[in-house]
Amino acid sequence: MAEISSVQKSSLLSNMNNLSETALFLIGCMLIGIPGLKHMHLWISIPFCLMYLVAASGNLLLIFVVALERSLHEPMYLFLSMLAFWDLILSTSTVPKALAIFWMDDTNISFGGCVTQLFFMHFAFVVESGILLAMAFDRYVAICYPLQYTTILNHSVIGKIGGIVVFRSFATVFPIVFLLKRLPFCRTNIIAHTFCEHMGLAKLACADITINIWYGISVPLLSVMLDMVVIVISYILILRAVFRLPSRDARLKALSTCGSHVCVILMFYLPGIFTVIAQRFGRKIPRHVHILLANLYVLVPPMMNPVIYGVKTKQIRERVALLFSPKGKC
Repeated sequence: MAEISSVQKSSLLSNMNNLSETALFLIGCMLIGIPGLKHMHLWISIPFCLMYLVAASGNLLLIFVVALERSLHEPMYLFLSMLAFWDLILSTSTVPKALAIFWMDDTNISFGGCVTQLFFMHFAFVVESGILLAMAFDRYVAICYPLQYTTILNHSVIGKIGGIVVFRSFATVFPIVFLLKRLPFCRTNIIAHTFCEHMGLAKLACADITINIWYGISVPLLSVMLDMVVIVISYILILRAVFRLPSRDARLKALSTCGSHVCVILMFYLPGIFTVIAQRFGRKIPRHVHILLANLYVLVPPMMNPVIYGVKTKQIRERVALLFSPKGKC
């Protein structure tokens, strides 16, 4: 009887362990916001909310103007509207939940919701990198092959480029879902952040996450870093073509057409590079600084992109002014 009881006890403990491993899949996770700054959540939420409103309204306005105005149905503006759409996805996938944490202390999120959030965040990030590469190709063709510009980048080609960028990004990021779903979770379900991200969730697992770590490294290296290298090469070719132009005015005009794109590229990649370096080597940097930087990264580029293009691009500036003028409303 003692042996049977021992076996039953072992079986019961095993079942309890199995239940504890699957419990987090049912209950979900807790996003506690910015650790150490909970007393500041309400104040932090004010600039976050304002920045999100500017990002959302600016990008929606940009998409609306490009869609309505036929004269803006050119490659550069079509790529810009794609970038604006994915800016909305990137910021909307993270900021509303962060504001819910700051305002209502709504820390709970289901496991499925957490995976969905991190999927769309990473997905949008890789898509935007691909769109910036497509925009660099657009500037290269416009400056190096101006006579063939509309032939090379017709609407059909632009649609195919957009489809390839989205498909590549989906194929790159979607495996993360399966890599997380396979993990047993039996530790704490508390995530010290305002949103879910791949490695933050994987570190909660009570199993080997080596595959997750290597995949998390290879994704930015093979996609985003490759995009950066090709963009740099394209701009080297662009500069070489620009400085071969005969007149100074022609050179300045060619460079001015690239100004907005260069600003957006720097706004997109530099904070990301700084964040990665800070996470890898800035061990003495407080945790709340890392989290604030991560939140600014999903807020500042989406907020600034429509502002940069609105200020620097005459056609967009004029169409927006016409839209809000009394004559434009009539």
